[in-house]
Amino acid sequence: MTPTTTGTPSGQPDMPGRNVRPGRPGRPDRSEKTERTERTVDRAVVPVLAFAGIAVAVMQTLLVPVIKDLPQLLDTDPGNATWVLTSTLLSGAVATPIMGRLGDLFGKRRMLVGSLAVMVVGALISAFTSALVPMIVGRTLQGFAMGAIPLGIGLMRDMLPRERLGSAMALMSSSIGVGGGLALPAAALVAQHTDWHTLFYGAAGLGVLAIALVLLVVPESPVRAAGSFDLPGALGLSAGLVLLLLPVTKGSDWGWSSGTTLGLFAAAVVVLLLWGLLELRVAAPLVDLRTTARREVLLTNLASIMVGVSFYVVSLVLPQLLQLPSATGYGLGQSMVVAGLCVAPLGVTMMFTAPVYARLSAKYGPKVTLILGLLVIGLGYGAGLGLMDAAWQTVVTSVVLGAGIGLAYSSLPALIVGAVPASETGAANGLNTLMRSIGTSVSSAVIGMVLANTADTAGGVAVPTMHGFRVSFLIATAAVAAGLLLALFLPGQRPSGTLQLRASSEEDASLERAEEVLRGFHGRVLSADGAPVARARVTLIDRHGRRAGATYSADDGGYALAVPGSGSYVLAVRAAGHGPHASAATHAGDGRAVVDLSLPGETVSA
Repeated sequence: MTPTTTGTPSGQPDMPGRNVRPGRPGRPDRSEKTERTERTVDRAVVPVLAFAGIAVAVMQTLLVPVIKDLPQLLDTDPGNATWVLTSTLLSGAVATPIMGRLGDLFGKRRMLVGSLAVMVVGALISAFTSALVPMIVGRTLQGFAMGAIPLGIGLMRDMLPRERLGSAMALMSSSIGVGGGLALPAAALVAQHTDWHTLFYGAAGLGVLAIALVLLVVPESPVRAAGSFDLPGALGLSAGLVLLLLPVTKGSDWGWSSGTTLGLFAAAVVVLLLWGLLELRVAAPLVDLRTTARREVLLTNLASIMVGVSFYVVSLVLPQLLQLPSATGYGLGQSMVVAGLCVAPLGVTMMFTAPVYARLSAKYGPKVTLILGLLVIGLGYGAGLGLMDAAWQTVVTSVVLGAGIGLAYSSLPALIVGAVPASETGAANGLNTLMRSIGTSVSSAVIGMVLANTADTAGGVAVPTMHGFRVSFLIATAAVAAGLLLALFLPGQRPSGTLQLRASSEEDASLERAEEVLRGFHGRVLSADGAPVARARVTLIDRHGRRAGATYSADDGGYALAVPGSGSYVLAVRAAGHGPHASAATHAGDGRAVVDLSLPGETVSA
């Protein structure tokens, strides 16, 4: 589709905007100070999105320090108190694929802010109550924010140049573990010295700060998926996940062979099969099962389950080992706060692994880094079998496992993003995050059962044994071995063959990313004599004078920019050695509109 382009004889566009100076034909108001500010904002996007991911992940381990006291705090029996944790897990599992798809359709930044807002409301509800039912409602809303992780990864895919994308997605993916690991000592300190409701006030404050930073720093992505929201698919997936995860998390309480547990598992199989048949018949499904069935996507998701299993084992075992009294003969007799500090290196190491992953992935590809991460995790659990005699040994185990889990978690979104179209990034990463959640759920159920069945009873209290801890580590090692086998069958990727791995320049990365978008402006930037102009910055300005997108021209002068929707725009272009130029154009909202930009001079319509 060819757009309508207009211009006055002097070259001044007929669509005014705050970025165009009146009386200065074709000269956009883009000072060096403005461009420096813009670059600063672009650099701030990654830490802001990662902070949002960490704030969300805090919800998963917020109550771990007070988990044993919940029945007394909520004046209920232990079976009902576990719903405070189960509700967060279930809502997070349901929210991740749904929010990812909504972000693809209606805007990832919009859905990210919405997820964080729901989390804040849930935290405040929990902060003002000590009753069971309102607490479960609040915790359910807090878990809903887990959709922020795939939304953040999708925003990074849409906005960042290729050479920054690898480390950025690695940090965002690892934020699940970083937030969970750092929350343990902080929550323990708060719970030990103040009222336990303070935990929720702190969580609400983190959410409000994350919302403010996202609104100030993160622009909305112009990339949109075609189609509408698949409501029947969302309801079917939600029902299937609840039916599956409910017996997984409560099976040890109900009995694994009980009619309730087996009946729910059977119902989950039936519902998920019917849901799959429905999704295959829908034009715009919630989850594109055909894409999900691709070898690289399927194997990555299955490996994600195994990584989730291995991640949660250390979070369940080491805090208990550290806090058991030394009178048991193997407990390390540490306080709640010290136990949290000993496990905290797990999250810290994951955070600092992101730049290491970027370098390794740029050279060898995400498949190799996933395999390397799994090998390091296996080494950590293998060594951990003999490193349980002192607090410093648990710190060493946490550091090694944090490095391995960080590499593995960082590789997963890179593998997914490299295998799906840009318009499906949110939904695909939402499903991958769900697979990790399923892994942690299975880990919690299995390890809980192992520790309960191997426990000794002292004074009517079940005390975990060293044998149970070691069996748990062996189960984690087996999960790592299964994940490693799956990773070996992943198709190989050339290190520079996908968007997230390497780039020769920011300009080429921006161009290739924009060219994946199915609608928008594209064309060439030319000098007055018709020669192509490389590395010219092309900025899209909407009718309100706001920046709607930006990119750089390639060596042949080509550029491509996505559009948020139909309407009138200004295309402003700057290049070294040339005067700035602005040109008005309209877009119908579908297809590609060709606009060649001439420096300096009038717009040339292709």
